[in-house]
Amino acid sequence: MNGVGRAVDELARQASPWVQRLARLGYLAKAIVYMLVGVIAFQAALGSGQAAGSRGALGTLPDEPFGRVLLAAIAVGLFGYSLWRCYGAAADPENDGTGPRIYSAGVAVVHVGLGLAAARLALSGAGSGGADHGNAQHWTATAMAQPLGRWLVMAAGVAIIGWGIAQLVRAWKARLDDQLDLRPLNSGTRAWVIRISRAGIAARGVVFALVGLFLFLAGLRYNPAEARDTGDTMQALGQQPFGPWLLAVVAVGLFAYGIYDLIRARYRVIRVGGGSRGIRLDRV
Repeated sequence: MNGVGRAVDELARQASPWVQRLARLGYLAKAIVYMLVGVIAFQAALGSGQAAGSRGALGTLPDEPFGRVLLAAIAVGLFGYSLWRCYGAAADPENDGTGPRIYSAGVAVVHVGLGLAAARLALSGAGSGGADHGNAQHWTATAMAQPLGRWLVMAAGVAIIGWGIAQLVRAWKARLDDQLDLRPLNSGTRAWVIRISRAGIAARGVVFALVGLFLFLAGLRYNPAEARDTGDTMQALGQQPFGPWLLAVVAVGLFAYGIYDLIRARYRVIRVGGGSRGIRLDRV
């Protein structure tokens, strides 16, 4: 068995540069998407246009200078991120356990879809700022048409609310220094990096908790039209009392999450190899 273990370690070490590049490229692509979502939401808070989710934000790029080139790069990065999360689901290099491995697989599927959307926009050049509008209502209506569909929609809403709340808890309590190797930075810069990262995680948690709430209400009232994607959720937030201010705060937070992904692209501790043989890529 020791010989097998050494062979696995050696194989992981040989593959580690490619795994590292995929992961870091993926975080970079995600950073661009979230920063773009934050900018569009902030513009909506100022009364210019409407907030958009990830797909809608990507839909604004084809008409921009070099927009299709940027979309192609984002697509490659998102596919790379998906492969990285697939690897995490299969090999569990950080000893996360079954739950996080299933979550990683789900994240990989979501980002494959987003990568395909970016690739299609890069190839067709047909941009649309509202590309994700109505998707939530469509899929909610489809789910409700199934046996027990209403209850499944409500359960999904509760799960998303729980995930959003978990992100808020993570923003408050997580030891981000365990995930980020910030030793090259001085203490003052490290403190600001952690603050920005926490603000971004919290803002994302708020948005997804609201998405889950809308989904739960859609199931409760048997009305798919009440479901909202992230863009519609932020737009609804902006229509509340003090809504533009609330939307502006969330927009800045989502931009901060993009910065957090930039930080992860550079400083994330990445391991290859399962179990006790995990190899930290920042050490090889």
